[in-house]
Amino acid sequence: AQDDGGTSISSILASSPSVTMSSKAKAILAVSTTALIIKLSEILETVSFFESEINNEILFATALIQWFLLDCTISSLITATIVSVGGPLSELPFVANGFWRYLPQASDYYPLKDVNWDVLIWLLGDDYQELALSSITAPCYFAVTMDAIALARWFSMDGNTSSIDGMKNESV
Repeated sequence: AQDDGGTSISSILASSPSVTMSSKAKAILAVSTTALIIKLSEILETVSFFESEINNEILFATALIQWFLLDCTISSLITATIVSVGGPLSELPFVANGFWRYLPQASDYYPLKDVNWDVLIWLLGDDYQELALSSITAPCYFAVTMDAIALARWFSMDGNTSSIDGMKNESV
């Protein structure tokens, strides 16, 4: 489909640099850039002068750039988006049971604040509506999903084992 500007979405996606990189290179870059994104989240959370919404926008923009440069498929975008929502929610039982806590300044997201389900009392305790997460974790889950996808593609390379340089081993 073409927009009024004359550029089609498919041509933009086709021009992504991800087309020219090997699976190994994408995996290495995905892990490296995710480490940088996680470090950026720490910096934004501990020394940033921005509001948490701005921090989230910065991190999501960074994660989307990572997706565009290293993958650029709609399926991975959808997968990473789902994980960026579900991942932080899966932390609630750990927070509820005291396995970890977020820094007070990072606890800015109360996903169950307006939810009234009796089963949540059983799962998370009486004060489940006060359980706080850090909203900045969602972009980190998005980036880590890009790692998992890139590593899976590298390790599965058509089901064949590959040598260090990315060439397929030939069966004799």
